[in-house]
Amino acid sequence: MKRRIYRSMLFLVLITLFCTTLLITAVIYQGFYHLMQQEIRNEALFLATSFNENEGFDFSWLSTADYANRITWVARDGTVLFDNWADPANMENHANRPEVTAALQDGVGEAVHLSQTLGTQTFYRAVRLADGSVLRVAATINTVYKAVFDLLPYIILILLPVLVLAFTLANLLTKKIIVPLNNLNLENPLANDVYDELSPLLSRMARQKEQIAAQFQKLQEKQVEFNAITENMTEGLIILNNRGQILTLNKSAATIFGVRSPDYHNKHFTVVSRNLVLQKAVKVALDGLAYKDSFTKGQNTFELLASPVRDGEEVRGVILFILDITSQQKVEILRREFSANVSHELKSPLTSILGYAELMFTGMVQPEDQAAFIDRIYNEARHLLRLVEDTINLSRLDEKDVQLPVEEIDLFALAQEVADRLAPLAQQKKIRFSVRGEKSIVAGVRPILAEMLYNLCDNAIKYNKENGTVEVGVSPAAEQVIVTVADNGIGIPQEEQSRVFERFYRIDKSHSRDTGGTGLGLAIVKHSAEFHNAQIELASTVGKGTTVTVTFKRKGF
Repeated sequence: MKRRIYRSMLFLVLITLFCTTLLITAVIYQGFYHLMQQEIRNEALFLATSFNENEGFDFSWLSTADYANRITWVARDGTVLFDNWADPANMENHANRPEVTAALQDGVGEAVHLSQTLGTQTFYRAVRLADGSVLRVAATINTVYKAVFDLLPYIILILLPVLVLAFTLANLLTKKIIVPLNNLNLENPLANDVYDELSPLLSRMARQKEQIAAQFQKLQEKQVEFNAITENMTEGLIILNNRGQILTLNKSAATIFGVRSPDYHNKHFTVVSRNLVLQKAVKVALDGLAYKDSFTKGQNTFELLASPVRDGEEVRGVILFILDITSQQKVEILRREFSANVSHELKSPLTSILGYAELMFTGMVQPEDQAAFIDRIYNEARHLLRLVEDTINLSRLDEKDVQLPVEEIDLFALAQEVADRLAPLAQQKKIRFSVRGEKSIVAGVRPILAEMLYNLCDNAIKYNKENGTVEVGVSPAAEQVIVTVADNGIGIPQEEQSRVFERFYRIDKSHSRDTGGTGLGLAIVKHSAEFHNAQIELASTVGKGTTVTVTFKRKGF
């Protein structure tokens, strides 16, 4: 910019000087030319007056005098009578000369003759004398171009210091113009007070700066929002450009592939993982198609969704969405096992009922045996009903679909109610059943808590030995209520303890069938505890007994 301004100013100065020189020369020349014309006219008038007043005027003295102008005396017929520069005898007739012709006719005539070769012009002034002859005075001067050319050395000598001064001034003025521009405060354009002509530009810059700042703020907010969403997603998210380079890799994706997300920005996705499923998904997505598949890494299974990012018809990138479906697969396996177990558990009592009923229907049962058959059918039906009820309760707990009110419940009083209900069963098996503790209030659903305590105590009695003991303890702590159900029964082997809370899992299937259990009691206990956000622990030794501890929060769930 500085050079451009400097060259522009210098060019302007040079053009100005050149034009000024020409114009001044032309004006001076024109003035000189008019002055010369006036002098010739005056001289012609003076000579003509002298001739008319003095008859027989002698022109010969003009030949010897140092006379600058040319004097020519022409007779009426055009014959040259006298010329102070040339011999009249050798001169041609001047009758046809325009200035002479005009003087003979009008008394006065003028003409200008231009010499292209010499670059001069001659001004003629002719005056008719009293005797009819013509006196002509001529003066020769250079043309304006010749005059300028002759003056060129002087003009150059004058222009040299002027040009030096022009260069210096142009440089100083350029700096004076540029320095304020270079020192503009672009951070705050309106604070500049330099040139009025820059005010519209600076105002526009200020507006654009505000717009850019607002847009940048919005982009930052959106970026923060995007990062907050993606970094807190449990699913893995990877965004690639159309060259397969990583633009975004969230925390979950970094955890899945065992990398640090900031270290892999702008790197090819194969640096993160060379999984063939991942490579195929990216390739298909870059071709413009969505892709879905699953892969395993360690003990986990992941579902991979790849979607192309389009800009019109062009694919600009790929979004990879990675979901951990390990728990879903486990749930699906448990669901299939549950369905198979339910089918098996329902089939057994139904088969028995159908078998006994068929024997009675065909009359193959003796009258004295019918009571026993009816009792068997009744017991199997009751077992089937308990199984259905337990299955329904377990499903509701799974889905959190419990349409019962939450209230404050005294677990100690509830444990005593359960003990009263199970007292006949304990007496039948000669079990010493006791409840100890004090009033302990928690927030919960009464039927669910009652069912949980009932199942724990029922199992402690059923899987106990004769003359055994069952002790239920309810003790409040600072922020908790702890319930323990301890027995000195048969105990649970160490390898079986992690599975006793599974649905339909039985350690001794023949003994469980004899006790009338459905195999869902401890599963209901586990889900009831989870429903109330309580922690459940089991400690057991074979032959010494089992202790189940459930820890509740006082402030509810």
